[in-house]
Amino acid sequence: MLSELMEKGRKIISEQNYDFLLESVETGFILKNNREIFEKYTFRQKAIDAVEPDLSVNILGLTLKSPIVMSAMTMPIPVIRKGGLMETVLGLGDAGSLLWTGTPVPENLKELADSGVPVAATVKPFTDRRKIFEALETVQKAGVAWVGLETDVGWGTKIRDRAVVSDCSPLSLTEIKELKQSTDRPFVLKGILSREDALKAVEAGADAIVVSNHGGHTLDYLPHPFQVMDEIVGAVKGETEIIVDGGFRRGSDVLKGLAFGASLVGLGRPILWALAADGREGVKTLIEEMNKELLRILGMVGAKNVSEINSDILIRT
Repeated sequence: MLSELMEKGRKIISEQNYDFLLESVETGFILKNNREIFEKYTFRQKAIDAVEPDLSVNILGLTLKSPIVMSAMTMPIPVIRKGGLMETVLGLGDAGSLLWTGTPVPENLKELADSGVPVAATVKPFTDRRKIFEALETVQKAGVAWVGLETDVGWGTKIRDRAVVSDCSPLSLTEIKELKQSTDRPFVLKGILSREDALKAVEAGADAIVVSNHGGHTLDYLPHPFQVMDEIVGAVKGETEIIVDGGFRRGSDVLKGLAFGASLVGLGRPILWALAADGREGVKTLIEEMNKELLRILGMVGAKNVSEINSDILIRT
């Protein structure tokens, strides 16, 4: 069912000529590398005394039924489906997950936050720094649960050779600290891909970091998060929550992300495919089917809940 759902969505988006939005920067290396890295790891099975595990997660004031959430994005959703943001938040809510918006800030963000579903919002490092403070104020007034910054968009974003965001510039640690002080809820920094940036995120007071190569839309030849997770986890030493995204497609992928030390795993393109395929029901089905896969495998690697997952379940091939 999961494969059919995603393939249906891919086909619809392709037929509507929106598939360009889902490609990556320049050579397309990142999307190819993502899959290759996932396939370097297999599972250490522990079948005797296996139990049905609990997938719920308590993180930064929220209780979620699943460690699978939506990655930060806004732009493609209204293009792919009219009213798509509301359908997406309701589908995620049906599955006990979380909606995460990006830039532009959705006009109906308050309505989304009032749905009763947890909502996070991330903003870009606009060159006009006043816009960052204004955006953070806007999303907080809308009632989101978490706020954050995209630290990796200092030079904008690209799809193939076309710039799609260009009014940004890199943030300094001092600026991030100032922006953190303007918030009154959990503060998340997205786009961390090195030990150095992870340490600076902790110094800035980030409550969570997102280890991410931004869907392949920032720099070409960035690593997959798994290639840098060990150095990042070792650097932060539990002082901030870790979230990961980048090419996750199945429950087995999610389990690998959790084994590397993440508390949550984000989905980007699969959410868009599911939305295009079946709207709210498609998004719900996507999360629920991936949960089923995750449960099935998790119960066979010796973990009773998400917090018990560690790198011992992985065998590098």
